[in-house]
Amino acid sequence: MTTVREIMTPGAECVGENETLEVAARRMKDLDVGALPICGEHERLVGVVTDRDIVVRCLAIGTDPRQVKAGQLAEGKPVTVGADDSMEEAVRTMTDHQVRRLPVIDGHDLVGMVSQADIARSMPEDRVGELVALISFDKY
Repeated sequence: MTTVREIMTPGAECVGENETLEVAARRMKDLDVGALPICGEHERLVGVVTDRDIVVRCLAIGTDPRQVKAGQLAEGKPVTVGADDSMEEAVRTMTDHQVRRLPVIDGHDLVGMVSQADIARSMPEDRVGELVALISFDKY
């Protein structure tokens, strides 16, 4: 059984809940990623912000990303996967929540991120299409 820890990208960098969406966007650009965990007090995960969130929930409605804090986009309990959970559990979680990236936690600590691409690279080639179809179901 392949665990999430074996396929994740370790050392995820957070954007602070009180940092602006402009800071988050610049960090995404610098790291060449499409999502960042949002961390609050004591580096505890409070959510995830994506490049799409910044566009749809800020820019598209005319809001200034220099005035919106990342934590304002965090809603409810973040969807996560455990570092020692199976790859299959990560796929189930992504499918259930229709997300392509998950923060990986070990206890209460953020230890990495796992993406649809991370999982696809570790799957047999003939199953990758099935994975993409499950996770990437487009509601539009």
